Amino acid sequence: MDGALDKLVTLLLEGDAQASLVEGRRVRATGQDGPRLVVAALEAAMDRMGAKCTTEQFNLLEIMLTGRAAMAVVRDTFPDGVGATRGTVVIGTPQGDVHDLGKNVTKMVLAAKGFRVIDCGKDCPVTEMVDAAQREGALAVLVSGLISPVIPLVRQLRELLRSRGLGPVKVVAGGAALKQCAAATLNVDYVAQDAFDGARFLEGLDAVPQ
Repeated sequence: MDGALDKLVTLLLEGDAQASLVEGRRVRATGQDGPRLVVAALEAAMDRMGAKCTTEQFNLLEIMLTGRAAMAVVRDTFPDGVGATRGTVVIGTPQGDVHDLGKNVTKMVLAAKGFRVIDCGKDCPVTEMVDAAQREGALAVLVSGLISPVIPLVRQLRELLRSRGLGPVKVVAGGAALKQCAAATLNVDYVAQDAFDGARFLEGLDAVPQ
């Protein structure tokens, strides 16, 4: 990491959105491919947060604050979404589950890492997630579930995607209820233990042409 970006990384990790915005603008004003430098700082901050969560006590508030600061910088640097260079993903909480905290944290982490995230919201029919994946040219559908009754709905996603000719689109599951299950049980490609785990899986995929 370039020493000039250390301050921005530190501010992001502190969750100081306003100061991060100011520092991000200062970095961009250097004229040395400012947007690329900002992306490098964002990735470094999220990578450090992800590593911390695997070695220390998982702090949801800290992750949310860092994610919000990162999102503020992303929107300020790429107001038209041109910073989303790693492809598009669709995310939602299945119908019957009105919990969306985990989904929202994952959305912030992925956006900060350069993904374009289409949020289908909570209590969402899985057919709507598939519609969004087809419409947006998504490389993956992410489904977050806190309660076990949504498991049968999650199991439908792969076949629904195939019925639309979207067989290559990956399905990633996460959330308190779903991460207790094996991928084969849920009929998905991957079960993420947290937002950063899911991001690492997605980073290993080839982006679907938009």
